[in-house]
Amino acid sequence: MVTDNQRPEGARAQLLAAAHGNGWDRRVLPPLPEGAKARASAVLILFGVLDSIPARTTDAAVARDLDVLLQRRASTLSSHPGQVSFPGGGRDPEDRDFIDTALREAEEETGLDPTGVEVLATLPELPLAASNHNVTPVLGWWTKPSKVAAVDHAETVEVFRVPVAQLLDPATRYTSTIARGSDVFKGPAFDVDGTIVWGFTAMVLDRLFDTCGWTVPWDASDERPVVL
Repeated sequence: MVTDNQRPEGARAQLLAAAHGNGWDRRVLPPLPEGAKARASAVLILFGVLDSIPARTTDAAVARDLDVLLQRRASTLSSHPGQVSFPGGGRDPEDRDFIDTALREAEEETGLDPTGVEVLATLPELPLAASNHNVTPVLGWWTKPSKVAAVDHAETVEVFRVPVAQLLDPATRYTSTIARGSDVFKGPAFDVDGTIVWGFTAMVLDRLFDTCGWTVPWDASDERPVVL
């Protein structure tokens, strides 16, 4: 684990280093079925400083000074109903690139001002087999935080900023299990005051925390079934 003395430039620099490291490949997640024609999409993984001071010239020194933007999807949606996710969605023809897609979707879903977001990097696309998507994560730094809230309650019922320190707390972490037919899938999960983060979102956060060197040892043998 990286110590405070090994953090010369703060969390923003560590996120940049993680984005350009070797910890990102399609093996992070279960693969799509062979021959599947997946839809291209993008999500915004947006980190900010916990207080309201603009962060353009201020790096958060350690993970405890950070939060990350998440949302909870409506329970009536056909894909991933009720799950916690990053803002994002499918790429539209008018989007110039996946950065456009991630920022547009985040603005539509949460109302954030995209001009206050510094894009640090786009990560390699990852498969999301449950809904047949290839997802490009866009890593962002909130230089000038804006107010956020659920814009369309038919799609998003809640938008919230979660302290990274809370996600890293071993008491928050466990292994989720879900049975599909004869197969049981396991993955990292977070219990944020009763709001469960699992699946794609949890796996990406878990890999990002590991790659940044922020992970605190936790009990992966604590297994709990996903309640759908």
